[in-house]
Amino acid sequence: MSAVMNAAILNKPLDIEVEQVAVPVPKKDEALVKVYCIGVCGSDVHYYEHGKIGRYEVKEPLILGHELAGEVVGIGDDVKNVSVGDRVAVEPGVTCGKCEYCKSGRYNLCPDVIFMATPPVDGAWAEYVVIRSDFLFKIPDEMSYEEGALLEPLSVGIHAMKRGKATMADRLFVSGLGPIGLLAIQAAKMFGITEIYASDVVPFRRQLAKGLGVTAVFDPIHEDIKERISTLTEQKGVNLVVETSGNGKAISDTVKIVNRGGRIVLIGLPTTDSITLDVNVLIDGEIDVFGVFRYANTYPIAIQALKNSQINIEDIITHKFSLKEIKDAVELARTQKDTSVKVMIYP
Repeated sequence: MSAVMNAAILNKPLDIEVEQVAVPVPKKDEALVKVYCIGVCGSDVHYYEHGKIGRYEVKEPLILGHELAGEVVGIGDDVKNVSVGDRVAVEPGVTCGKCEYCKSGRYNLCPDVIFMATPPVDGAWAEYVVIRSDFLFKIPDEMSYEEGALLEPLSVGIHAMKRGKATMADRLFVSGLGPIGLLAIQAAKMFGITEIYASDVVPFRRQLAKGLGVTAVFDPIHEDIKERISTLTEQKGVNLVVETSGNGKAISDTVKIVNRGGRIVLIGLPTTDSITLDVNVLIDGEIDVFGVFRYANTYPIAIQALKNSQINIEDIITHKFSLKEIKDAVELARTQKDTSVKVMIYP
């Protein structure tokens, strides 16, 4: 193996190019993974476009990308859980394992997490990446590398279902049909939910959701969602709402759409810090509201649930590019939201 590899370097907003960098060397508790395929996430596009998300700012050249699967090609001396040749999905956030959040199983809230492609930590739009081996999960032979890479965004959907205490008795409404919304629908099916309503302003995305077998889709601009749901459910309504768009009005509307005694799960990050919410309705209806930050303990669930299942998460992949075409790939994801959902990169 040569000591250099290709990697996509973000120098500053809108300036990304493939350069040669040193192949990373695994420490004794790490593995070296050859990246077979890696997704473009909304956060990658945001860093590319604006150079920062909230308190995280790109100050030095940065490698983006954190939704990946590949093959183990090297291991450190202490690594026992994977071997060279294993096909693996990579969980991209390495936590300390020692703080109270890690100890209680909510390691996604670890204050010392090192998360790929969150400045100043490099990501994996590259030919190789190293990561602590306990964040690698072997994938079965019948699972494609594409599915392996999609376990990361699918995990957000699974975590949302766990947070929202989803059961097969629920009727669900999903707001926003980007990759996370579409995969939240697939996660809901894994939890046995069969009645799912969804909305998005983009017709193409509504069509995709229909293809995934949702009960009905709505255009939030031209339709009264609460009214439509009421009609379609014979006034029963929905008792679980998952909001993935981050749109201020969509977030405000969740309390109007969900039944009394229902649950709201908020995933999409709004662009403003404060959103108007009718708290009287929340209190009067005894509505639970859950925030979702990434995920915890979801990869084994996802791998197990997809085994021998009819659920196809690859349906959301709309475009494929080589690493050398990274600029085109990110530009497409940034500017063509009407026709693209998940863009995959092949280093």
